[in-house]
Amino acid sequence: MRAARLIKLVLLLQSRPSMTGGELARELEVSERTVARDVLALSEAGVPVYADRGRAGGYRLIGGYRTRLTGLGRAEAEALFLSGVPAALHDMGLADAASAARLKVSAALIPSLGDASASAAQRFHLDAPAWWRSGEPPPLLPAVADAVWDDRRMTARYARRGGDEVERDLEPYGLVLKAGVWYLAARAGEQFRVYRVDRFTAVTVGEERFLRSGSFDLPAFWEERAAEFARSLLRERVEVRLTPEGVRLLPHVTDRRAAEEALAAGGAGCVTVLAVESLEVAYAQLLALGPEVEVLGPPGLRVRFAEAAARAAALYR
Repeated sequence: MRAARLIKLVLLLQSRPSMTGGELARELEVSERTVARDVLALSEAGVPVYADRGRAGGYRLIGGYRTRLTGLGRAEAEALFLSGVPAALHDMGLADAASAARLKVSAALIPSLGDASASAAQRFHLDAPAWWRSGEPPPLLPAVADAVWDDRRMTARYARRGGDEVERDLEPYGLVLKAGVWYLAARAGEQFRVYRVDRFTAVTVGEERFLRSGSFDLPAFWEERAAEFARSLLRERVEVRLTPEGVRLLPHVTDRRAAEEALAAGGAGCVTVLAVESLEVAYAQLLALGPEVEVLGPPGLRVRFAEAAARAAALYR
């Protein structure tokens, strides 16, 4: 533990002209007294760390010293490719590995490029969770992430939508963060399935590793399953007549793919059938189009729109 901290201290000083004891203490998550002891240990080991005294003082490396301890370990290299999503790294317990990887890359750069990482970080940030959603990660996510990284089989208890729990033996292939919700793509038996990580009630990661299928492509798998899921939600059908402006606006108020399919199949006078999640959702969505849409069916939904139009006309009479 201390050896890793000493290496990190050297890499921090190598990537910056100088750092105060307080700055190093915050980066290393130790006290300033511990920093002073670590600096003394490095000096005794031959690392040229120099302490500037006074209010503006701090620590720096002298003589152009550059460490060769910049080789990336597997965990650090893998975490580096996720360094653009810091919240996800933190949730999966990989923040320390990513921090070490970034420091090693920074230390390996020539001095004129030393600010590249900070420059990029100030120009791009991914905020994955949706608005008005709790940012708390699922408590079992780190265990699931460990299983994914190490290709280890896991046994999990999963709470299904109805509330009953089932136990599954899984080969965890990959994690997906979608609008603040974590999903696991895993093979159960001979089939690949998707599980919400926050519905796992217990996870046991075994010692046995599984052999990954070389044909599995996580982004392609997720895109296909996400499209299937979106289509499965569209259980109702609504017949509508659209004005030209309604044709333009329809993809902005309803499911885009459903709108595109409806418009492609539209008949004369822009009469078409739109797939919707429910009649209640259709009412809320299509009401936003106002006079640019006429609902032709089902009859009950048409009556609701007629009543809404009458109330609106009374307000603006």
